[in-house]
Amino acid sequence: MLHGRPLREPYNLGGGWVGFNFDKAFGCPVKVINDAAMQALGSYQGGRMLFLGLGAGLGSAMIVDGILEPMELAHLAYKNGKTYEDYVGVRGLKRLGKKNWRRHVADVVERLKDALEAEYVVLGGGNAKNINKLPSGTRLGDNQNAFVGGFRLWKSKNGHKENAACNKGNV
Repeated sequence: MLHGRPLREPYNLGGGWVGFNFDKAFGCPVKVINDAAMQALGSYQGGRMLFLGLGAGLGSAMIVDGILEPMELAHLAYKNGKTYEDYVGVRGLKRLGKKNWRRHVADVVERLKDALEAEYVVLGGGNAKNINKLPSGTRLGDNQNAFVGGFRLWKSKNGHKENAACNKGNV
């Protein structure tokens, strides 16, 4: 994302995002954000937080001192010519089984936490429930935090909702 617009087509979604005028289509200002970034924003409690969403793939976002940066860490090389997503996404869970999958989740959390110098990691997404022992410096997120993230996304710096006049009941 740059200036509220997608820079490239999403990996796991259909095309048509780049160049689409969301504001015009909906008739009011629109903010586009992915699910991992939305849940990260709702899970944030200050400092340097890394969010990892364990779902179909691996969603990721980092927040440093209140500044959100959506990331695409899932497709980086990890092991044996495969990506992080291949090991800790749903394909990895099915291929490896829960015990080995959990071991790789702990390894990925440690590697990314160290590399990005995160103070803490939040694990969210639908498969986070399969973690029985959290890695050090990690806490579980909650999908409900995405709603909190949405509210935070639309808060202005002075605490008032932006574009309140646009809320016509369908947006």
